[in-house]
Amino acid sequence: MDRTRDAELQRIAELREQLHYHNYRYYVLDDPVIDDSEYDQLMQELIRLEEKHPETVTPDSPSQRVGHPVVGGFAQVEHRIPLLSLGNAFSKQDLEEFDERVRRWAGQEVDYVCELKFDGLAVSLTYENGVFVQGATRGDGQIGEDVTQNLRTVRSIPLKLADPVSLEVRGEVFMPKRAYEILNQERAARGEPLFANPRNAAAGSLRQLDPKITASRWLDIYVYSIGGLNYDQIATHLDCLNWLKRLGFKVSPYIKHCPSIAEVWELVEVWTGKRDSLPFAIDGIVVKVNSLAVQAQLGATAKSPRWAVAYKFPADQAVARVLDIEINVGRTGVVTPLAILTPTLIAGSTVSRATLHNEDYVKAKDIRIGDYVVIQKAGDVIPEIVRSLPERRSGSERAFEMPQSCPACSHPLKREEGEAAVRCVNFECPAQAYERIIHFASRDAMDIEGLGPAVIKQLLDNHLIENPADLYQLTFDQLINLERFGAKSAQNLLDAIAESKKRPLANLIFALGIRHVGSEAARELAAHFGSMENLRAAGMEELTAIHTIGEKIAASIVSYFSRGENNRLVDRLAALGVNMAEHRAEGTQPLAGLTFVLTGTLEQYTRQEAESLLRGLGAHVTGSVSRNTNYVVAGEKAGSKLAKAQQLGITILNEQQFIEIIRQPKQEMEHDSGN
Repeated sequence: MDRTRDAELQRIAELREQLHYHNYRYYVLDDPVIDDSEYDQLMQELIRLEEKHPETVTPDSPSQRVGHPVVGGFAQVEHRIPLLSLGNAFSKQDLEEFDERVRRWAGQEVDYVCELKFDGLAVSLTYENGVFVQGATRGDGQIGEDVTQNLRTVRSIPLKLADPVSLEVRGEVFMPKRAYEILNQERAARGEPLFANPRNAAAGSLRQLDPKITASRWLDIYVYSIGGLNYDQIATHLDCLNWLKRLGFKVSPYIKHCPSIAEVWELVEVWTGKRDSLPFAIDGIVVKVNSLAVQAQLGATAKSPRWAVAYKFPADQAVARVLDIEINVGRTGVVTPLAILTPTLIAGSTVSRATLHNEDYVKAKDIRIGDYVVIQKAGDVIPEIVRSLPERRSGSERAFEMPQSCPACSHPLKREEGEAAVRCVNFECPAQAYERIIHFASRDAMDIEGLGPAVIKQLLDNHLIENPADLYQLTFDQLINLERFGAKSAQNLLDAIAESKKRPLANLIFALGIRHVGSEAARELAAHFGSMENLRAAGMEELTAIHTIGEKIAASIVSYFSRGENNRLVDRLAALGVNMAEHRAEGTQPLAGLTFVLTGTLEQYTRQEAESLLRGLGAHVTGSVSRNTNYVVAGEKAGSKLAKAQQLGITILNEQQFIEIIRQPKQEMEHDSGN
């Protein structure tokens, strides 16, 4: 047996799990726990290992993803041309290798255009006859969120162009540093959680359900390209940017034409030293081939264009002092050390704490209370400690010792063999309860609008809830007596909690917070078992028979349902009316064996709801069209998937046909499709 190969395959699985987690924290919760440089290191390690073992690459690997999953609450928009992410460069050598590849593939010398890499949120803007008609976030690169009304509040986005042209424009919405500082000051005064950085603030502002809130956030935009440019009079990227300016778009003034990669590097060195002087956050320089013909010749991979690269700035560093090391308890009971630092200005903002991950991390870096330490923060996100400075010790420093009992409930802590994490295994620990309920109410889980961390803390502090099931027994009289709750806000929260009872089974499985069970695994489990009772009764053999469920996830599920307190929670949720089953035709799965692809926007269903309906009836739902696809459901603004389905002669359903056909027996469907 090849032990090296086995170790590398295990590391691939670990990296994927970590990256999925950090994607969720960053893109869904807007609460990252590592900085960009550490994330990039994990991703680069995964890519290297997958290149070494290409047979392990799966569609759900983080290396195959462009961006983040679509967040619920907005209609979905399929991009006609995918919004790809950019490959990264971290050194002069990386840029030179990029240049060498470009010139080799192009078969000629090339020149470049360099732009600042704005730290915000990528969007697409669609214009018909010169009028702004739709705006969408990047989402996962294929499907984004329709945030048209919110983008209309961004005053630098023109609602009408100088010429009546129809086109799609790509750009970056961002929040200026001054606006970010004012917003956080206002949130602090109201006792609300602060945004970690301007990028999170911009993303959170653009996803507000009330456009008035977005309008109050002083968002801005720079546009940088056109989706599917096809204009004979425009030959270069510089021509494209100049044309966009003439149409009335806001184009960055910080653009430079560089005839060679040597000049690109000179520009990188200039901006590395003065990026903090800008009124907005940047985290690198984007380098693009100038010739549009060469861009078309080079094309793109599934993830990124071959004609562009993003040089990422090295992490900013500063020296701070560790005043104390506190303990934080997460929803799964993991106890994490947190360094309390002297307030230190870095990358344009003041930081005063940094996660220390686990006990081994503290010991490996020899971090002591009272130490001076080097901290870094890449891309204006949460900082980390790079190293301690033992040469500056006075002798008064104290070594950190992980406590033997939980600081929140005094229950003994436990460290499993082979794990770095120390856990509190007391299910009734109040710190875990707080984190569990936050997770339970989150968007990919039960999606309870208005039930944020501050409200959850208020409910816990007033002893109105202890676990997620208690949410469904809250009353109007209890809420109306709480601070900052009026009659309308109290009723809105009760309505949102009641509405969450109808969520699909997959949402509930994810909401339970079973270790290692993410939203994708939850959907697979819901589709396979059909009910919470069937899932609870499943053993290792039945669980691992599902191709996406490995032994680690299966063992975690079995362990979860072996505990009486977890089963009592599920029983209470069921008794209180929370949906416990997939919506399937009674006693059968009429769509078993059929493959569906969804494209465009449906009026009556969100993408997630439509997928859940299909999976509940036994169908296999995929994201790409192939000869194995049986049906393509095409909503409004269907894109390239519709064209490919037409080319392959696949049966295409409009929304009304979709509604009718999901009620038909499989035999009728096979007859209709000619299969």
